[in-house]
Amino acid sequence: MASSSPIVSGIAGRYAVALFELANEGKALDAVSADLDRFVALLDESADLERLCRNPVFTSEEQEKAITAVLAKAEIGGLAANFLKLVASKRRLFLVRAMVTAFRALVAEKKGIVNAEVTVAAPLSDKNRKAVLDALQTTSGQTIALTERVDPAIIGGLVVKMGSKMIDASLKTKLNAMKIAMTNV
Repeated sequence: MASSSPIVSGIAGRYAVALFELANEGKALDAVSADLDRFVALLDESADLERLCRNPVFTSEEQEKAITAVLAKAEIGGLAANFLKLVASKRRLFLVRAMVTAFRALVAEKKGIVNAEVTVAAPLSDKNRKAVLDALQTTSGQTIALTERVDPAIIGGLVVKMGSKMIDASLKTKLNAMKIAMTNV
């Protein structure tokens, strides 16, 4: 089922599908997701760990040894730890972020959650965030995981990306449309 999914592709996708199938079979999707999230947080916090993952100078043995130490210190174990050690031994750590992203997409698909990205000119208030989330869930009939991105260039309004669909209700787009309409007069 998961291997035919169009949401993952390439080497990272194959690794993610394999991990997803093992985690799903072992009923450990949430545990593996939490462990992978902790590992990505470590990557975000540590430039040295990021360098270890991206730098081809390190041998697979060095990467595997370092990853094993990091996982032990972070108390990441089980399937996620075995997966990350395998990735290190195969010299694929440079793809670990893409693997985690693909894994998250597979988990979301399994749970019936649709990811939506909302771009706004200024951060949404809690009330507006809830209103946007409720509107998206009502119109789509699906559970939505909302990601907010701030881009002052859109001036006002919002841009919603959900799957392959995009709704651009930004002030910048409306002003550009008016500008084009005015030049054609």
